Amino acid sequence: MLSVLRKLFSPLLNLFEKGDEPFHHRPMNRKVLLVLSLLFSGLATAILILSPAENWDFVFPVIVFYSVGAVGFIIATLGNDRAVAKIWGNK
Repeated sequence: MLSVLRKLFSPLLNLFEKGDEPFHHRPMNRKVLLVLSLLFSGLATAILILSPAENWDFVFPVIVFYSVGAVGFIIATLGNDRAVAKIWGNK
């Protein structure tokens, strides 16, 4: 199942996993990335639920927060250590 998901999200994962420069990765970085991704997704859900239906100004923040949450969740669960280090900017 993991290989199927990695193949499905390979265009995104390849952006963060490519390169051969040295990187610094701590195991806690992956857990923090997962928590922040869940917080971004929760914030997008809260905006979606609490926004009035007659006003569509909330759509752009919802799309941005869901996208950031989804990318972080994919990298935290499927990405290798280099991808997580690139998200944090560790070199």
